[in-house]
Amino acid sequence: MGYPDGLKGDQIPLLSRIVAVCNAFHSMTEASPYRPALSVDDACAELQRCSGTQFDEAVVEALLEVRRELTLQLVA
Repeated sequence: MGYPDGLKGDQIPLLSRIVAVCNAFHSMTEASPYRPALSVDDACAELQRCSGTQFDEAVVEALLEVRRELTLQLVA
């Protein structure tokens, strides 16, 4: 994510970290010519698995929290 400047962690602008997580989620949940779409649950699990290494932990947690809140609203 910090290529080509070698940025890492908090050196990467927050908006860029947010876009990276959103882009990955979208890519995983949309079918492509070379692979089927993942379920939302599977995509969230993959984001969580890569949290702290490939993706910003706080951004992943925020996305998962919003999903939990939306799920609760839909059930209610």
